[in-house]
Amino acid sequence: MKSMHGKTVLWVLATACTAAVAFGAVQNARMTDARGEQILNQSCSSCHELRNIETQAMDKDAWTKVIGTMIEKGSSIKAEDVPSFVDYLVRKHGPLPEGAGKKILLNVCTQCHDLERVLMAPASRDEWEATLLSMLNEGAPLSDEDFPVILNYLARNFRPRE
Repeated sequence: MKSMHGKTVLWVLATACTAAVAFGAVQNARMTDARGEQILNQSCSSCHELRNIETQAMDKDAWTKVIGTMIEKGSSIKAEDVPSFVDYLVRKHGPLPEGAGKKILLNVCTQCHDLERVLMAPASRDEWEATLLSMLNEGAPLSDEDFPVILNYLARNFRPRE
């Protein structure tokens, strides 16, 4: 009986430690997002409209290069903030697959949503169609010509993994 109790205590402790580490990772991600937004609002928007950033969709290397260039030009971004800020930019304004719908996604969908919302929400073609119809009902400026293009782009590139 004692050995069973000891194993249970060990299991509970291991589970609690794992949960604490996982919760800490989630908290750190949120803090990084908050700090990323702060840097974006304080450092970037002093010279640029945020819309310029929202429509770039660059990868880690490209964002790193841009941030380096901005620091050379006098941006107030601190060197120690660069890695987490780049991660933030990739998550929120990261790369997208090439294709006919990319421009529509960047110019229409990002008027209300950051790219993370699309990248983290894989859906079936029917689900994307329902989402787009819902967005049209909310006033999204999506033309009749662009609707099938963005639908095909989303369904092809952001579908659930099989």
